Amino acid sequence: MTDLAKYRNIGIFAHVDAGKTTTTERILKLTGKIHKLGEVHDGAATTDFMEQEQERGITIQSAATSCEWNGHRMNIIDTPGHVDFTIEVYRSLKVLDGGVGVFCGSGGVEPQSETNWRYANESEVSRIIFVNKLDRLGADFYRVVKQVEDVLGANPLVMVLPIGIEDDFKGMVDLLTRKAWVWDDSGDPLNYKIEEPPAEMADAVEEWREKLIETAVEQDDALMERYLEGDEPSVDEIKSCIRKGTIALDFFPTYCGSAFKNKGVQLVLDAVVDYLPDPTEVTPQPEVDMEGNETGEMATVDPQKPLRALAFKIMDDRFGALTFIRIYSGTLGKGTTVLNSFTGKTERIGRIVEMHADERIELDSAQAGDIVAVIGMKNVQTGHTLCDPKAPATLEPMVFPDPVISIAVAPKDKSAAEKLGIAIGKMVQEDPSFRVETDEESGETILKGMGELHLDIKVDILKRTHGVEVDVGKPQVAYRETVTQRVEDTYTHKKQTGGSGQFAKIEYTVEPGEPGSGYQFESTVTGGNVPREFWPAVDKGFQKSMVKGVLAGYPCLDFKITLTDGGYHPVDSSAVAYELAAGAAYRQSMPKAGPQLMEPIMKVDVFTPEDHVGDVIGDLNRRRGMIKSQEPGSTGVRIKAECPLSEMFGYIGDLRTMTSGRGQFSMEFLHYMPCPRNVAEDVIKEAKERDAKK
Repeated sequence: MTDLAKYRNIGIFAHVDAGKTTTTERILKLTGKIHKLGEVHDGAATTDFMEQEQERGITIQSAATSCEWNGHRMNIIDTPGHVDFTIEVYRSLKVLDGGVGVFCGSGGVEPQSETNWRYANESEVSRIIFVNKLDRLGADFYRVVKQVEDVLGANPLVMVLPIGIEDDFKGMVDLLTRKAWVWDDSGDPLNYKIEEPPAEMADAVEEWREKLIETAVEQDDALMERYLEGDEPSVDEIKSCIRKGTIALDFFPTYCGSAFKNKGVQLVLDAVVDYLPDPTEVTPQPEVDMEGNETGEMATVDPQKPLRALAFKIMDDRFGALTFIRIYSGTLGKGTTVLNSFTGKTERIGRIVEMHADERIELDSAQAGDIVAVIGMKNVQTGHTLCDPKAPATLEPMVFPDPVISIAVAPKDKSAAEKLGIAIGKMVQEDPSFRVETDEESGETILKGMGELHLDIKVDILKRTHGVEVDVGKPQVAYRETVTQRVEDTYTHKKQTGGSGQFAKIEYTVEPGEPGSGYQFESTVTGGNVPREFWPAVDKGFQKSMVKGVLAGYPCLDFKITLTDGGYHPVDSSAVAYELAAGAAYRQSMPKAGPQLMEPIMKVDVFTPEDHVGDVIGDLNRRRGMIKSQEPGSTGVRIKAECPLSEMFGYIGDLRTMTSGRGQFSMEFLHYMPCPRNVAEDVIKEAKERDAKK
């Protein structure tokens, strides 16, 4: 059995373009996993192995790889930074024990870094910070440290100070040892010297070192007393305090460097080993029963306990379906049978492989703490728990956001039509934030996703990976409907055919709910006018109907139904009769309750050079945007706004035109808001025309 104290399961996450994939490449080179460095901008990075990733220079899928450093085994997941693929980061964080947050030295804390940081806080993942790209124009280590405090509300523990900046960036001073790591200009990560720090930095080194020790010793009262009495703790004692505080999320050890120029990555690897937790030091995953309630049991990381593993990613490649799993307890052997507690079915474990991006190494078994891939599992999906059939349990499942944008696709010919279904089936399994529906009336296939880029890449994968040519319709917004007035109403369902008839009478109120409350149902019937056993049927009738609103056929949300009274017949009343009554009551009362169209509002974050700020703000105002804030930075201005999704199609092209190609933006779903009247009228008109065509 391997020693779990020597395991580190870590993820590398950041905003798009902060240098995550380059950092991963450098780690693999330093640990001897690869001998030739691949560059993202050349489309040759090891972990970016999809064609779409190499062309666009972005990471789309999280890639898993493992390596060794100082006798420790590291399982590393390089996650995407683009907001449309946040789901990949979220599900990776669920199964990791620690993370490295990469920030760009000139861009600082960017919008996606905030989202990822929030996810990491929710998943309680310990992190170290790596401020990358200090060789870039406008880089400023101290400014980024301040942003981490102000924007993320986090406590960065500065461990090193940079020597020089931008073109003069040479290396860094390790505050604990007071030694300088200086690299030459050859670009070889191993060509460095450890020497005395530059004399002009002496005061800064002492000042920051004092801050570092004061923060660290707060973790140990005895050490703190000694320190206050003037006795400085040893480096090992300080390190054990830093480890304790990092695992408790009290602070985040902060490093700097330039991954591209091969400077500073060794110190980050040392920090992963020294300060990030091993699998046994993390709060164990809670186990839940089939209804999703916690049982009080925990999946403790221990190879001797019953098997508990979480499938966190499914990937289809040329060898078949790969299911990535994180094993929390027990061991997994080739040829053993495991239970999928979600489906209640057993699966046989065929081949177990350790992944190195798209290469694989065959294994006979894996144990608690491992992240491995299993080939050929049939009915396992993201978030399913695999467990010992003799001791079943479910781990806390993952929750995925609803898509906000959809497009219709149609196969170009008959052969593509057959392939389309199979290809989409595989893609839905791989990505839980990607949904597919078939419009029963028009026969169109509707793809739903988190943003334009998300769906753009899906269509690209259909074409290249699966060889399916499709015609793509224009993007559609996922509108919703709600009600604005309270209505009291009654409905009687009567049907008499030969034999027993159907009878159900309901009296009810429809009223608007709080924003975000969804659908609520309550019954205040007394005296048995509607017997209790029929209440769920009334609830079901309304729920079935709410998927189609009365204005434009969009799902209805944020309203409450209260069943107040009714009538029933001892022979003719049945659950079906009450369900039908509720469905008809919905169609009768919703038009009276002031129905209103709701549109998705996006949180938009735009970066623009200073001389284009006026144009960008003017354009956002034209798109019905509300400007929330402007933050000047060293290389430009960040504008935060809230905009309706329907106005944001094709925005990236317009932004690039306005800013001579230098502007960037990201957006994510915020909430639903009532549509202005003129917009609502257009949407309702379009919906009616669509229905008329059908």
